[in-house]
Amino acid sequence: MKKGSRLWFWVFIGPMLFAFLVVQVIPTLMGIFYSFTSWNGITGGMDLVGLNNYKSVLADKDFYKAFWFTARFAITAIMSINLVGFLLALLVTSGIKGSHVLRGAFFIPNLIGGLILGFIWQFIFTKAFDALGARLGIEWLEGWLATSTTGFWGLVILMTWQMAGYMMIIYISGLQNIPDSVMEAAAIDGASKWQVLKNITLPLVAPAFTVGIFLTLSNSFKLYDQNLSLTGGGPGGSTEMVAMNIYNTAFKFNKLGLAQAKAVIFLIVLAVVALTQMYISKKKEVEM
Repeated sequence: MKKGSRLWFWVFIGPMLFAFLVVQVIPTLMGIFYSFTSWNGITGGMDLVGLNNYKSVLADKDFYKAFWFTARFAITAIMSINLVGFLLALLVTSGIKGSHVLRGAFFIPNLIGGLILGFIWQFIFTKAFDALGARLGIEWLEGWLATSTTGFWGLVILMTWQMAGYMMIIYISGLQNIPDSVMEAAAIDGASKWQVLKNITLPLVAPAFTVGIFLTLSNSFKLYDQNLSLTGGGPGGSTEMVAMNIYNTAFKFNKLGLAQAKAVIFLIVLAVVALTQMYISKKKEVEM
């Protein structure tokens, strides 16, 4: 084969294209088709029902409730994860001793599976917090996860603890790409640390914020395993997120056609939100 031959192009791109079609494109198209059927996942027959599933979704109060809870959680988690991740990146790039050890320690939670993390934090919230609250006489520490409010903040704490280390790595990369000459010029001009952070660091790290916000947005909206193991959607379904609502519709109530309609709507909304976020963030990068 000659150098530059189109055959080499297909040799390298072919396997990835095939995997993408099999794992992403075909299942997505099949899911869209199933959303127009009455398939229950058990019997082989599936009658076409048109837009009935989508009408049922739009009239489903539990789905709206799960979507609102997910949206509130995603907004809060995006802010907390990226803020903590950026602060950790500033800490480990400040020249303190043992910074390499700290980087590893902060990143380790991201290596633990979501289900395991959920059960670990469930023990902390229900056992350790109860014992600490009883010992110190702090009532609000007792019965953690027993209400929708504490369940909400429990999920935020869990996700922040898990993902902040991963975001830290992204922000470290952004901080290390800032030219030393720019920082030296700021020091010579007598700029304070706050002025350097506001007028130099944040604008130059803006591309890293674009990536970090996108990743946390998609992960927060699609959260399932931590939701399952930490609160199970309780109490009374008040902490049930969209992914769990779709799963329960499909495998608990055997309404896979309806679940697929929910998944399609969820996909469209998430795509619109993510693309809008990318557009706004990219626009701000240019303005900075």
